[in-house]
Amino acid sequence: MRRKSLDLKFIAGICLVSLFVLFLMAGCGSDRKEQGASSAGAESFATIHDALGRDVMLPKKPERIVVTSASFLEPLHEVGGDVVGRPDSKTKMPDYAKDKASVGKVYQIDVEKVLACEPDLVIVNKGMNEKLVGTLEDNGIKTVVLDMKSYEDVKDEVRAMAKITGEMQKGEDLIASMDQQIADVKAKIPQDKHRVSIIHSTNQGLTVQLDGSIAGCTAKLLGWDNVAAGMTPLEKNPDAAPYSMETLVEQNPEVLFITSMGDINEAKAGMDKMMQENPAWQTIDAVKNGHVYYLPQDLFLLSPGIHYPEAVETMAKCLYPEAFKK
Repeated sequence: MRRKSLDLKFIAGICLVSLFVLFLMAGCGSDRKEQGASSAGAESFATIHDALGRDVMLPKKPERIVVTSASFLEPLHEVGGDVVGRPDSKTKMPDYAKDKASVGKVYQIDVEKVLACEPDLVIVNKGMNEKLVGTLEDNGIKTVVLDMKSYEDVKDEVRAMAKITGEMQKGEDLIASMDQQIADVKAKIPQDKHRVSIIHSTNQGLTVQLDGSIAGCTAKLLGWDNVAAGMTPLEKNPDAAPYSMETLVEQNPEVLFITSMGDINEAKAGMDKMMQENPAWQTIDAVKNGHVYYLPQDLFLLSPGIHYPEAVETMAKCLYPEAFKK
């Protein structure tokens, strides 16, 4: 009987130990679930696929944003965003950003001024300010690089900014509004396939703008054919090709658009003189028929951003002014 009693006590002890182990395991499992839930809760606020091909994870909604291009200010504000720092600009400064801290000129961003703003995100303009990315990231500051030349770039930019602010529907509403405005412009004009050429004038000379340029994209949105499409781009500028009078005469565009840097009146005077003095220009249909148009810099030199519909209307008005008279 004593042996049997000992066996029963031994079995009971094993059962108690087993129950204790199971209890501990259940507790650990619960901890693991809580840790998992905590990790899930710590997932990124948003992940932005930027113009450098990076997937930038934002752990929380950015509260202190600096932009390196004034063209980012309006679209960011339209989707509920604000900034603590922005570059100087004479033409693209909305009222809400006028009193914000300056971080220098768009071509000469002062990284020390950017850091002084204590940002948790800097939105960087591709093709102009990418060199800042490494320094900012080394200082623990997240960066998102956005491109904004073509209309598709602008729509991607709006969606990225809407993710940054957490206002995705505002982004889609803004895009839908721009699409509708462009459709309204196209509905006012004949759907003719004009053959156009876009010349860019600078102090260094002339270049031909390709479809990736702002003016090239605008002409494409109107359904017009850029005679320079397919030309080999410049090594340092994929949106432009070398200018050649011989090639231009051969392409013989019926419409000629001119964009410029510097003083637009000086550029116009210089181009007009060149066309008058060089007989080759007079053989081009656009020049012979007076279809030469100078495009405003605020819409065609710098990105028009969310004003792309205005750029489309401006170009359409050159050929069809009567269609836009009220």
